Amino acid sequence: MNPLSNPTVLLLLILAIVTLGYSWSCAVYPYKPCRSCRGFGAFRSPLLRAIRLCRRCNGTGRTLRAGRRAYNSCLRARRSYRDLRDRDRRDNSR
Repeated sequence: MNPLSNPTVLLLLILAIVTLGYSWSCAVYPYKPCRSCRGFGAFRSPLLRAIRLCRRCNGTGRTLRAGRRAYNSCLRARRSYRDLRDRDRRDNSR
């Protein structure tokens, strides 16, 4: 019996490949074009043709992707846990 003939195994394999591809994509390309200004970073007024910066991206035209935001959040949590652990070890050794 071939293990790839089972549809569940095949589905899990495809899911793993898609997940790895998205994580690689978030690592290489962490930013996406802003949805509000469509990547331009500014809006033009219809009457006076004045320019104002986009509030969502602060005029850069880019925002972080959801996967990269989750990765950064995990890194911050890990860093804060490690700092607390090191601080406790340092305090206990005195």
